[in-house]
Amino acid sequence: MALIVPLGDALADLVHDGDTVALEGFTHLIPFAAGHEIIRQGRRDLTLIRMTPDIIFDQMIGAGCARRLIFSWGGNPGVGSLHRFRDAVEHSWPVPLELEEHSHAGMANRYVAGASRLPFAVLRGYAGTDLMAKTPTIEQITCPFTGEVLAAVAALNPDVTIVHAQRADRAGNVQLWGITGVQKEAVLAAARSLVTVEEVVDELTEVPGAVVLPTWAVTSVSVAPGGAHPSYTQGYSDRDNDFYLAWDGISRDREAFSRWLHTHVVGRRA
Repeated sequence: MALIVPLGDALADLVHDGDTVALEGFTHLIPFAAGHEIIRQGRRDLTLIRMTPDIIFDQMIGAGCARRLIFSWGGNPGVGSLHRFRDAVEHSWPVPLELEEHSHAGMANRYVAGASRLPFAVLRGYAGTDLMAKTPTIEQITCPFTGEVLAAVAALNPDVTIVHAQRADRAGNVQLWGITGVQKEAVLAAARSLVTVEEVVDELTEVPGAVVLPTWAVTSVSVAPGGAHPSYTQGYSDRDNDFYLAWDGISRDREAFSRWLHTHVVGRRA
């Protein structure tokens, strides 16, 4: 059964130094509030997982939270590079960052395998790339029935998965809708999970295409209105396009980034 607890308390209990932490959500429902609280709590040596690392991971990397990144694409969507990510890889600032790169399909299949409690997933992919040769979680496998050579990817089982959603009921059942990605699989694959929500309601009414995460699949729920900003939450908030544009300038300079981080994240409470 999921417990409904304040965000700071939830993360203090769930996320520890050295953990493997997935923060998922595609285009909207990106768990910025949770990422900022991880920064405020000073977590270090995290392996961060996200199919599409964007601004939230740029901020967490720049804050020194991460030592390793497992991902399939990284950038400031619609704008350009992630400059804190780039600085960590190229110049080890503020700390060195190890990379494990996959395709989108590979990452999705890894989550599915983890959620299914299988050791690996099989797909047609990675052909013509150097990822198989340099990534220990990708191997060739021969189908025992057809002889076809395929790619096998090791399951992803994060210590913690964090997602944002529209709402939860008082029993801890979570409902999200709109553009959904691998949130369900990422939560089911994890040992522990946290969902931040816009609100807690008495009853989850039906929404076309909605995903429901049952209370037994979620460890904690925290109320965080606007918790996806500057991304959006369908039905609750709009995307802050100006912030994505402004981030390019803020993140290019270490001092400008550090000032922003202190003012807008470290100096604020959840």
